[in-house]
Order: sequence, then structure tokens, then C-alpha cells
Amino acid sequence: MRKALLATAAILLAAAPLAACNRQDGASAARSRVKIGGPFNLVDMNGKPVTEQSLLGKPTAIFFGFTYCPEVCPTTLTDLTALLKMLGPDADKLNVVFVSVDPERDTPEQLRTYLSNFDPRIQGFTGTPETVAKAAKAYRVYYQKVPQDGGGYTIDHSSSIYLFDAKGQFVTPIAYQSPPDRALTQLRALLAR
Repeated sequence: MRKALLATAAILLAAAPLAACNRQDGASAARSRVKIGGPFNLVDMNGKPVTEQSLLGKPTAIFFGFTYCPEVCPTTLTDLTALLKMLGPDADKLNVVFVSVDPERDTPEQLRTYLSNFDPRIQGFTGTPETVAKAAKAYRVYYQKVPQDGGGYTIDHSSSIYLFDAKGQFVTPIAYQSPPDRALTQLRALLAR
């Protein structure tokens, strides 16, 4: 009996620190959140300067990619075009932004030509390699140039759409090729905030 009590006590003592680790008060929960979004200085498809302040006042869906992308970017932009259509007039209450992670090739003119294939409400932003890198870092976006045979390159990059409220606070991501009904629900919830 004594051995059983000692074994139970040992288990309880060993588990106590684990229980304390799982408990979260408001302060520790707030500290554990990762900040997504922040300052950037880029240019739009007309070469006009844009910053994160340019997006305030309306909720924003922002996606990072590049115009020479073979699959993820055109698929995501096609999905966004369909979602904007499904939103109807409410789509006008949303900023939708495509930020290039390939500033060497994606000039404002290239973005304008490429995005003409999708909903006209989708804005394109680009910049210098340095300003794009700073924006990608603020938005926690991964991208890396990958050399190809023949001297060209492609870019490996994050594939989520990030949703922000009208004050510029991160709300949630939409995963790549999320079911349309789920993505539409997320956008409607964003617009209702």
C-alpha cells in the first residue's frame, strides 16, 4: 500500500509542472502571439508609392507571389477572382493585394499586364529587392530564389492569403486551395468585423 501511495505521489509531483506549463494567463498568451503585418514601402502598378497605411479603412486580403509562378499564384488569383464575384457588391469593401516577391522581373508594368487576367479590384505591389524583403519579413512570408537549368530561376514561396481588419490587425490566413465555401465564410466574417 505504501509503495502504491509513493508511486501516486511521484506521478502527481511529476505532472504538476506540466499542468502549470499548460495554464495560460492573459499576459503569457499575448506574449506568445506572433505579429504578422507591419510597415512597408512599395509601389503599386502605376508606380505610385504605397505603404501599409494605404490599406487602412478597409479589410485586406494580401497574398505574396510572382507573375512567373507556374501554379500557386495563378490558382490563388483565380480563386480570389471567384471569391470576389461570390461576395457581390460587398467585394468593393475589401482591399485585395498581390505583392511580388520577384522585383527583378515584376515591374509595375509587368504586374499590370499579369493582373489584367484577374478581377480588376486586385492591386499589385512591387518594389526594390530590399523593400520587398522588408515587407515579406513583416508579413512572415517565406520566399527563396531557386536556380533552374539554363540560367533562369523560379521562386519558392509561402502560399497563404493573409486577412487583416480595417485597422491593419492580422485576423487569420486562408490556406492554399481552401474549399471555396470556407474561404468565402472567412471573407464574410472579415467584412462583418
